[in-house]
Amino acid sequence: MTYQYSAAVRNAKLDAVETAIGLTAVLKIFSGAEPANCAAADPTGLLCTITLPSDWMNAASAGAKTKLGTWSNAASGTGTAASWRLYASDGTTCGIQGNMTDMTLDNTSIAAAQVVTVNTFTITAGNP
Repeated sequence: MTYQYSAAVRNAKLDAVETAIGLTAVLKIFSGAEPANCAAADPTGLLCTITLPSDWMNAASAGAKTKLGTWSNAASGTGTAASWRLYASDGTTCGIQGNMTDMTLDNTSIAAAQVVTVNTFTITAGNP
């Protein structure tokens, strides 16, 4: 059986993502490919670590949740961004991961010390 969710239910599911990860989330951008799942080891090639604002996502609306505030920091490595992970404040508990089709940066070709800025990031909760 396929379920259909109301916008209110989809929004609640999305808002729970930010709650579960926590208010002081950490984003890491890698040159290595996205792993099979969040339980797998980190990808190779850490390029940049960004501590996100304490409220890092807008409230969900119409089944979508978008980034809130400025997400940027100086890069620690050099390479082409291929994947990313969002962690709890400990920087090791992965809550969400994806590739660069899920998140847009100001420049995916990253050099050490370059400021890396996330332009867009949206998560959606659709109906199956």
